[in-house]
Amino acid sequence: MLYHLYEAQRSLMEPLTDFAQAAAKLFSNGTSPLSSTPMAQRMAAGYDLLYRLGKDYEKPEFGITSVDVDGNNVVIQEVVELDKPFCQLRRFKRFTDDPATLQVLKKQPVVLIVAPLSGHYATLLRDTVRTMLKDHKVYVTDWKNARTVPMSEGAFHLDDYIHYVEDFIRHLQAEYGNCHVISVCQPTVPVLAAVSLMASRGEQTPLSMTMMGGPIDARKSPTAVNNLAMNKSFEWFENNVIYRVPDNFPGAGRRVYPGFLQHTGFVAMNPDRHATSHYDYFKDLIKGDDASVEAHRKFYDEYNAVLDMDADYYLQTIRVVFQECLLVNGTWDVRNADGSIERVKPQDITGSALLTVEGELDDISGSGQTQAAHGLCTGIPESRRQHFEVQGAGHYGIFSGRRWRDLVYPQLKAFIATHDAPQKRAIASAPAAVTAEDTVTARPARRASTAPAKKAVRPVAKAAVTKAPAPKAAAKKVVVKTAARKVAAPARRGAR
Repeated sequence: MLYHLYEAQRSLMEPLTDFAQAAAKLFSNGTSPLSSTPMAQRMAAGYDLLYRLGKDYEKPEFGITSVDVDGNNVVIQEVVELDKPFCQLRRFKRFTDDPATLQVLKKQPVVLIVAPLSGHYATLLRDTVRTMLKDHKVYVTDWKNARTVPMSEGAFHLDDYIHYVEDFIRHLQAEYGNCHVISVCQPTVPVLAAVSLMASRGEQTPLSMTMMGGPIDARKSPTAVNNLAMNKSFEWFENNVIYRVPDNFPGAGRRVYPGFLQHTGFVAMNPDRHATSHYDYFKDLIKGDDASVEAHRKFYDEYNAVLDMDADYYLQTIRVVFQECLLVNGTWDVRNADGSIERVKPQDITGSALLTVEGELDDISGSGQTQAAHGLCTGIPESRRQHFEVQGAGHYGIFSGRRWRDLVYPQLKAFIATHDAPQKRAIASAPAAVTAEDTVTARPARRASTAPAKKAVRPVAKAAVTKAPAPKAAAKKVVVKTAARKVAAPARRGAR
């Protein structure tokens, strides 16, 4: 019923937000007589703020149209490689007419970025993708809004998430021989499970796994997010945050954790900060500070765009990851596609390298939660495991902004290059006229729309690099404190 009330309220608010948008333009447009009235700037700013507080935020675009590779402009085309009921495997294909650059692109490592399914869209990793595209072939999991998935497609569980990841890895292995996998936040747990199951079956595993700011062991340094998930009962979540999708959406009747409830939780974590940000936006509109105004809009266009999650997936995640901690306890059983039960055994992974990344000030996944993966993956030699802590970085700073670009990415790039292997697909015999980074496609891909986007800018921080401890030996810890400009790769011109 709450979801229906929310939609009714949103429908009632829509005429008001449209009026506020029109009024803001009337008071700010120089050709309008109202722009010359007293207090016109304040009226325009007030109506603009009212419009943005009441409008409905749709899924943003990645908006990556080009990147700079060694001084050459490389055009980006989004294509959907695989389309599953709850997720699309989206590829950012690169094109250039420079023969030397083309040969470089063809030989670069293949990376699967598994985006989080925890409230926001995959576009939250826009800066991650844009940076990775300079030196890698990039694929991203683009999770769908559950309210757009018809009931006929069935339910979606955490087990299904794991199977999706396995399928995407196998797809890239069939295309290139193998790939590297990066998981950011929530997917660190299902990605580790997927690779563990593949290893237990004797399947080929990815060349490397990079896990960034995820709750591998949510019991370590618990945050407010962890405490909420662990202190409330399973029944509380099922009775208080699960609702059915209203009839005006394709997924009508599906049980979901609604995006608007998640957004309320996001804002409630830092209400003072958001109130100050909106008041600053109002003042910037009055002052005519276009740069600050645009930065505010870009951030909140992304932050306010949320999706619904299937109830079965959400509730299973609460139970498995936060309440029973089945992964670290070694008691996690996953139902396979054929209905059989398989035990998740991270210790069976031997062929993949492991890098974990944590932010010193992460208030979502606390210190040590991601690093716990090293204690589980005892089959990976210590020489192929590494842990990297970014001093002064919060949760978003490890995958977006200046700290990500100057501190994390150089480490990640070097780690992937160290553990890369030659690709098996035939790329040397491509006709000279072909300008795409690859010359063979498994199936026709659909073009995805793009729109320009702006990079986020964060303060420069210091980094601490530590070697992951051996399972039964004392850990060797090396701390490096140096200015970001001394460890960062040379700056390159970004997308236009």
